[in-house]
Amino acid sequence: MINPYEAFLPLKHRTGIEPVHTWWEWRGLRVHIARARRPKARARVLVIHGMGAHSGALWPHAAALAERGFEVLAVDLPLFGLTVCEPTEVLYDDWIALLVNLIDEEHDGRPMILFGASVGGLLAAEVASKSTHVSHVVATCLMDPADPLARRKMTRFGSLGILATPFLKLAPGRKMVRIRALARISKMSRSPALSMLCASDELGGGVKVPLRFLVSYLGYKHTMPTVPITLVHPGHDDWTPEQLSLRTLKRAEGPTDVVMLRECGHFPIEEPGLTDLFAVFDRLE
Repeated sequence: MINPYEAFLPLKHRTGIEPVHTWWEWRGLRVHIARARRPKARARVLVIHGMGAHSGALWPHAAALAERGFEVLAVDLPLFGLTVCEPTEVLYDDWIALLVNLIDEEHDGRPMILFGASVGGLLAAEVASKSTHVSHVVATCLMDPADPLARRKMTRFGSLGILATPFLKLAPGRKMVRIRALARISKMSRSPALSMLCASDELGGGVKVPLRFLVSYLGYKHTMPTVPITLVHPGHDDWTPEQLSLRTLKRAEGPTDVVMLRECGHFPIEEPGLTDLFAVFDRLE
């Protein structure tokens, strides 16, 4: 099956590598994990998507890492992608517990690098703070929803984003709302066509999530890990300013590095920034 997201990558980064689709039973959920198995790879990369995305959206980036010699797995977090769940029961805390358990399950002695995109960046950092099997976190964004300025940028409502949590707490917890109705998906990419694809994707931006999930996300107190973190922030991100991620990065307990992805928007597809991104992983292997 042709992955529509791959068409947005520069030709030199399109691998044509298709994922091996696997399933993992976790707490009654059927979790979808896309894989590129490389038994002889020195390191593994777990790709973690954010809100409005899924493993398929990030698979072209995952495949490029596989071509560079990494074993790669990309998980569909509950509510998104092909993972089967009861949507109204999912909380942000479940994402964290699932990823920690998955890393434990997958541990085989090789280094495990977490690659978190967008909301998945801070999620990866949180998971690394709770797991003993993570060697490095690479994140495109570390914007913390507890920061009022960050919340203002995240939502479509501007300054009303600061008031989102009190309003959400008054709403029925199991009421479902589409991510594209809340998030500024139009800022997803410098390419309007890619932003439109993300917004219309029924496995991503078109997904409905329960308000109780959003409350659990906005109210979560994130912890930074002691393992190294590399912030690979897009240089032309019109959605999440790098200053907000840098504020979070200052709380890190271990070594940090910052690499700006030249010419890239929030969803990094542009050159030379995409080469900058993959060069970071080359140095980690």
